Amino acid sequence: MLSTLIPIFPLPNVVLFPGVFLPLHVFELRYREMVKDTLAGDRLIGMTLLKPGWDQNADGQPPVYAVGCVGLISHIEELEDGRYNLVLRGVEKFRITREEELTKPYRRATVDYLEEQMTSADHDIVRRQRHTLERLLSAVSDAPDHPFPSNLSDDEVINALAQYLDLEPIERQALLEQHGVAPRCSALIELLEMKAMAVGPPSGHGLVH
Repeated sequence: MLSTLIPIFPLPNVVLFPGVFLPLHVFELRYREMVKDTLAGDRLIGMTLLKPGWDQNADGQPPVYAVGCVGLISHIEELEDGRYNLVLRGVEKFRITREEELTKPYRRATVDYLEEQMTSADHDIVRRQRHTLERLLSAVSDAPDHPFPSNLSDDEVINALAQYLDLEPIERQALLEQHGVAPRCSALIELLEMKAMAVGPPSGHGLVH
């Protein structure tokens, strides 16, 4: 059972997805304390995206998007000066229901978890769309034509693409907020189609649906 009261780590350009790994370098004193407290507990940290204008906020608690993803510390390295290198593995989406009053240097929130379960129909939809994603990736990048690794599940492929592709933070946030992996896959295809139209098909590639 995941704790419903979690520390939150707001960043301006990072969105975490379930099942995906995220390396982080922690240097601010308040977040070093957060990591120490987390290591003494359940090793969970809630990643949230800061809303635009966060750098104009004067009270130290700039607004964040309500939907984030909690991650489990799967690797930790403490440096000599007290900084940390760590890796989070995305566990579950959440929605912030209430942010707690500051009793620690870092922010904490009460959350509801948004479990994403794929039905057999969802798997069918995503499986049909994987080849479309491959063609689109070839059109918007210099990556060679090759299928996704067969050992990755449908949700792992879609969530990894949503996190690792060269997208704007707000685009990643919109993908995270989709109600499941199948809708996320469709939204990702639409997003890549728009980018492909903007850059045009590279030499030797075409967008065939």
